[in-house]
Amino acid sequence: MKAIKSIVLSALIVLACASCKKKEEAVPSDTDYLVFGHFYGMCQGEQCVEIFKLETRNLWEDDNDHYPGQQDFYQGHFLLLPSAKFEAVKDLADDFPAALLNETERVIGLPDAGDWGGLYIEYSRNGTHRFWLLDQKKDNVPAYLHHFIDRVNEKIALINL
Repeated sequence: MKAIKSIVLSALIVLACASCKKKEEAVPSDTDYLVFGHFYGMCQGEQCVEIFKLETRNLWEDDNDHYPGQQDFYQGHFLLLPSAKFEAVKDLADDFPAALLNETERVIGLPDAGDWGGLYIEYSRNGTHRFWLLDQKKDNVPAYLHHFIDRVNEKIALINL
């Protein structure tokens, strides 16, 4: 009887181990996406830096929450968000102003200079890959960016509901 219990227990252990597959982690795409978010320097808490990556079918949130720099693309660690969050913001890429691609400077205005915050925008589509830091104070940026700044802030608010 003891031998049968040992055989059954061994079989159960082997079956349990064999059925355990390593869960595949979702990984963001490295082409055709829009990264967007806000940053505030004189701020405390998780909401001070909110960066998201919007793809064709998914929305990701960065959990590093690093203040973006002017020299390099943002290096985030992105976690997949629920599809309801994606549905709330999936049209943001439609509002991306094509004129922004003509800008020669990465920094537009004085992002977060007066503690009013800035926006990080990264665009990757059809081989074009660029990023910008935009001032949240509309008096400091060209008028063609005003609607897009509003839309980015609206979408961040929707994600954070």
